[in-house]
Amino acid sequence: MALAVVERRVDNPVEQPSVERPVVYNTSGCNLWYGDHHALKNINLEMREKEVTAIIGPSGCGKSTYIKTLNRMIDLVPNVRTSGTIEYRGRDIFSKEFRVEELRTRVGMVFQKPNPFPKSIFENVAFSLRIHGIKNKKLVHERVEKSLRQAAIWDEVKDRLHENAYGLSGGQQQRLCIARSLALEPDVLLMDEPTSALDPVSTLKVEELVHELKEKYSIIIVTHNMQQAARISDKTAFFLNGEVVEYDTTDKIFNRPSDSRTEDYISGRFG
Repeated sequence: MALAVVERRVDNPVEQPSVERPVVYNTSGCNLWYGDHHALKNINLEMREKEVTAIIGPSGCGKSTYIKTLNRMIDLVPNVRTSGTIEYRGRDIFSKEFRVEELRTRVGMVFQKPNPFPKSIFENVAFSLRIHGIKNKKLVHERVEKSLRQAAIWDEVKDRLHENAYGLSGGQQQRLCIARSLALEPDVLLMDEPTSALDPVSTLKVEELVHELKEKYSIIIVTHNMQQAARISDKTAFFLNGEVVEYDTTDKIFNRPSDSRTEDYISGRFG
């Protein structure tokens, strides 16, 4: 069966790392249940520093459940239980010694739909700093500007920082939410289908932003968009029915997959 080739953008190729980078997340034998529903089944994944890892697969396959487990947002869901281990830089994230507040400071999260606070553009970014005890006004202003610049939105909002964030477009709101996550200077950025609600122009801006941010951050992104995964990621994990079918470099997953189910999904035969 012929494999449908998904091309990368030639003007902004994703380069494979020439050296092996330090491990950021190591998931070993991870299982998760919602009540009696076995949502994640024996997940084994190793994700490395300053790489973009894409998680692909059909709806309901466990992609979002997995990414929400990485910063323990899954704790907010009732009747959830887990087994196995997930280590963040060698520390068990479920250990009593690892405070969830510390984990979420180090691991930021961007959701599927932009969710700005009903506050000014400035306060949307400053809010997370203040609740973490940063009160120095000069430092807050510096961090806000730095984060907005990193999220490639500073030039668009620098003259309207005190206007309500709801006045921004959908794409601008999503980049504002990315800036809000970056304000705490995290180590990892989790992104759960961050462009699914955006138009093509805004999607392109977020993709270009991801490419720039990986110079400093490790990024794990859930996406339904095969072309997007091929364009922006270094590694790709294919989830199906709560399992990882295949995990490898993005080039291999899209052009030389080892499992026929991966080929069938990428070529559009199901999903």
